[in-house]
Amino acid sequence: MTTFDLIVRNGSVVDGTGASMVRADVGVVGDRVSAIGDLRGERALAEVDATERIVTPGFVDIHTHLDAQLAWDPIGTSSCWHGVTTVVMGNCGVTFAPCSPEDREYLALMMESVEDIPASSILDGLPWDWVTYGEYLASVDRMPKGVNVGGMVGHCAVRYHVMGDRSLGEEPASAEDIASMCELVDEAMRGGALGFSTSRTFLHRVPDGRPVPGTYATPDELLAIGDVLGRHGRGVFEAAARLGEGDDASLANTRAEIRWMSELSRRTGRPVTFGLAQSDRRPDLYARVIQLTEEGNLIGGRVRPQTTARGIGIVLGIANNTPYGRCPSWRALHDVPLADRLGAMRDPERRAVLIDEADAVGFDAKSVFVLAGPDARYDCTIDDSLAAHAARRGVSAAEAFIDLALETGGAAAVNFPFLNQSLDAVAEMLGNKTVVMGLADAGAHVGQIMDASQPTFFLTYWVREKGLFSIEEGIRRLTSDTAGLFGVKDRGVLRPGAFADINVIDFDGMRLPAPEYVHDFPGGAGRYIQRSSGFETTIVNGEVFMRSGEHTGALAGRTVRSTD
Repeated sequence: MTTFDLIVRNGSVVDGTGASMVRADVGVVGDRVSAIGDLRGERALAEVDATERIVTPGFVDIHTHLDAQLAWDPIGTSSCWHGVTTVVMGNCGVTFAPCSPEDREYLALMMESVEDIPASSILDGLPWDWVTYGEYLASVDRMPKGVNVGGMVGHCAVRYHVMGDRSLGEEPASAEDIASMCELVDEAMRGGALGFSTSRTFLHRVPDGRPVPGTYATPDELLAIGDVLGRHGRGVFEAAARLGEGDDASLANTRAEIRWMSELSRRTGRPVTFGLAQSDRRPDLYARVIQLTEEGNLIGGRVRPQTTARGIGIVLGIANNTPYGRCPSWRALHDVPLADRLGAMRDPERRAVLIDEADAVGFDAKSVFVLAGPDARYDCTIDDSLAAHAARRGVSAAEAFIDLALETGGAAAVNFPFLNQSLDAVAEMLGNKTVVMGLADAGAHVGQIMDASQPTFFLTYWVREKGLFSIEEGIRRLTSDTAGLFGVKDRGVLRPGAFADINVIDFDGMRLPAPEYVHDFPGGAGRYIQRSSGFETTIVNGEVFMRSGEHTGALAGRTVRSTD
C-alpha cells in the first residue's frame, strides 16, 4: 500500500518562513503537501532523491509581464529555469482586460511601447476571447500552464475602456468616469484579480508619445479605486510610481507620490507596493524614498517598495541591438541573419568600415560590461568593461566588440546597467525589511533586458557568495514574503496543507550563464532568455514540472485568484 503520491526524500528542508533548515522528507498527496518529517517507512508512487540538496517552496515572482507570453509559452521561460512556480501578471497598469474587440490592437501596441513585447506576437498569440477582466481570467483558466498564474487589473485598460482617448489627457476624470472605472475594478475583484496596478511615471508612453492612461490621474481617482479593494478586503495596489521626476532638492513631487500611496493604504487597509531602484543621477533618492515610506507606515500605512537583486541593464550584442546601431553600416546588418552579420565582420573591407564608423561616433565603453564565459557576472568593475577588454587587446572598443562576437559565434554580449548601478545600494535596499523582492520583469523588454533570472543571481551572489542573507532568510524573501504581500494563499511555504510547489536545489552547483538571443515568439520575433544550473527538480501542484532545466511535459499550473 502507498501512503503518498510523491515523496521528496532526504533533503534539507527550508520551509520559506525563515525557520531553520531541517533534514526531512516531504510527502505529497494530490496537489498538497501531506507530511514533513521522517518518512522512511512510507511508500509512494514516485520519489525524488534530495540527498545533499536543499528543498524549498517554489518561488513566487510578483512582478512579471507574462500576460501574453504564457498563451504560447505555457512553461513561462525564462522563469521556469529559476525555480519560479507562481507568477503575478498585470503590473505597471498595462493589461489586456477589460478590452472591447475594437481596442485589442491599441492595447497590444501600448504593451509593445511600454514593455517591449512585439504587438504582432501579442495579437497573433492571444485568443482574445474576453471583454471583462473576469472573462480574461476564465480564458487564463483554459490555457495550459506549467506555472501558477495570478494577475492584477490595470489602470491603462480600465481608463481607456471608460474614457477612450480622453484617458490620455491631463483633464481630470469626471465623477461619472470614476464611478464607471470603479465598477470595472469591482468586477475584476469579484472575478479574482489579485489587485489593481497603475503607471504614474512619464517614462511609460503610448506609441504616439503621450503618457499612458492613468499617468495624470488625480489622488481622488486613485483613492476611489483603492476603496474598491478596501470594500472587498483583499487585493494589493501596485504602482509604477513617479519618483524624482521633475523634483527639486525638497523632493516635493516624490513626497506627494508617497503621500497618496500611504493615505490609500491607511484608508483602505490594503497593501501598496511600487518599484524602486537606485540611480547614479540621484544617488541618494532611493534612501529618501524608503525613509518617507517608513514614516508613512509608522502612522498606519502598509506600503512596501520593491527592488531587484542586481543592476537593471540593457543587453547589447551582435545577435540583436548593438552599441553602434546609429551607424549606417551597423544598422544595415540588424535585420540580416546572424551568420551574415558575422560574415560581414570577417570580411576585411566591411570590418574596417564597421570599426571606422563606430569609432567616429564614439561610445562610453567604460559604462558597459562584458557578459562572456561560463558564468555571467553582474558585480562588474572597470576591469570587466568593454573599454578594459579593448585596452588589454590593444584595439578600439568597436574592434574588441567585433572580436568578442566572432570568438563566441555571436553569443557574447555587453550589459549596460542604467538602474541599481551601485550594488552597495542594492544590498542596503535588500537588507531593509520594508523592501520586497520584485521588478524581475519576466516577459517584458524582451529584446533589451533579461532579469527573470533574479532568483538564481540572488541565491548565488547575495546568499552563497556574499553571505548577506542566510539560506533560510534568502528563501523566505523569494517565497512567503512575496506570496504574503499579494495574498497568495498556501503557496510560498512548505507545511502540511500547502500546495506542493517545491524546488530541489543543488545549492553549491547553482550557476548562471550569460543570456542568449533566440527567435521563438510568434512570427519568429526574437528575445533574450537565460538558463541556469542547480535547479534539479521543480514541482508544481504535486507534479514534477522541470528536471535539470528540461520540461517534463507536466502542465499542472493553475490560475491563482484572490477569491481562493
